[in-house]
Amino acid sequence: MSLKKKKIVHKKQCDSCIESGVQHLNPDYSKELNRLNRIAGQIEGIKKMITGRAYCPDILIQTKAIRSALKSLDTTILEKHIEHCVTDAFNSKDNKDIKHKINELMEIFKKTD
Repeated sequence: MSLKKKKIVHKKQCDSCIESGVQHLNPDYSKELNRLNRIAGQIEGIKKMITGRAYCPDILIQTKAIRSALKSLDTTILEKHIEHCVTDAFNSKDNKDIKHKINELMEIFKKTD
């Protein structure tokens, strides 16, 4: 049995913007790259801890730190999404687009924790 990697498609516009013809680009998250690099460094650190057979609670402290950093990243992305994409949908008064944005967020929150 072979495992196929799912191809990730990066879109510059959300589906509802494309469908409605709205000219709106996704927010720029390039400032978050430093945070992601720190998280990647923390993961590498955990790998070394595991390889070096570090004390279990020390490893757990680091995994909690990573979860916290990811949660903070999620919050930043959610804030920007609401400030830009969701606000644009509400300002457009397009009920289909508004409903799509609400449903999109509901689906994300159903999938988390």
